[in-house]
Formats: sequence, C-alpha cells, structure tokens
Amino acid sequence: MTTRNALSYEERLSAPKVWWGIAALFGLSMALVFLPYGGIAALIAMAVGLGVAGSAVSSQGNLRIRVTSDLLVIGDARIPLTALGEPEVLEGEEARAWRTYKADMRAHLAMRSYITTAVRVEVVDPDDPTPYIYVSTRTPQLLADALRGPSD
Repeated sequence: MTTRNALSYEERLSAPKVWWGIAALFGLSMALVFLPYGGIAALIAMAVGLGVAGSAVSSQGNLRIRVTSDLLVIGDARIPLTALGEPEVLEGEEARAWRTYKADMRAHLAMRSYITTAVRVEVVDPDDPTPYIYVSTRTPQLLADALRGPSD
C-alpha cells in the first residue's frame, strides 16, 4: 500500500435510529389501511410501505466522508486538498447560519439536518467557481485536522 493515498479520516453519516422507527411505523400503518381488504393485501401494503420508507431514509441518511493524503471525498465528489484553504469548525448558531441565510448558491453543501456541527472550507482554486464547501460532520475538529494535513 502506498502512502500517497493513505486514509487519514473517514466518517459515514447515517440516519438516526428514530427515522428507521418511523419508516417501520409507516409500513405498519399501510398494513392497517389495507387490512379490510384481507391479510394478503395488508402484507403486500406493509412490504411496499416498508420498502418506500426504507429507501427514503437510506437515501437521505447515507453519506461517506473521507480524507486521504491528497483528496477530500464527499459522496461522489472528489476534491484535491491543494484546491482547499483553511478549514473552519462550525458549531451551534454559526453552523445553522451557514446552512441557511449565509449560504451561497454556488457552494458545495453536503448537509444533514440531523447533524448540528460542520466544517466549512474555502475553495482557493481560481478555476473553480465554488466559493466554499460545507460538510456536516459529527466530529468537526477531527475532520478539520485531517484537512490541514499531518503536523510536522
């Protein structure tokens, strides 16, 4: 294994457990709605309801963030670390402000509503119109440290 692509940070943002509970209750409610049409109809409705709700929770609640020695990977996006400036740890009101009224439409936003902390990194590449990257993370200081690189 080469050190060029050594992984220095990895996080998977998954949906809260309560969301999966809500998806299960949605499937159960679908079964109850179709119960007057028979047991088989109720089972089919429950399976469809669970499938639809589970897909929605899975798609909204699954994001992988990785930092290697030369790349920041957020989902499908791959950003060279050389194109990034100094990371800023955001918590509480400041994180909410950058998610809402301070947000720039040109920015790359990887937000999850159920995570209240984030890291904001300026994009310093003059050829890239993206002003900054906003990434929701449960461990903002660790992500910021990984983006700064190894301390010598």
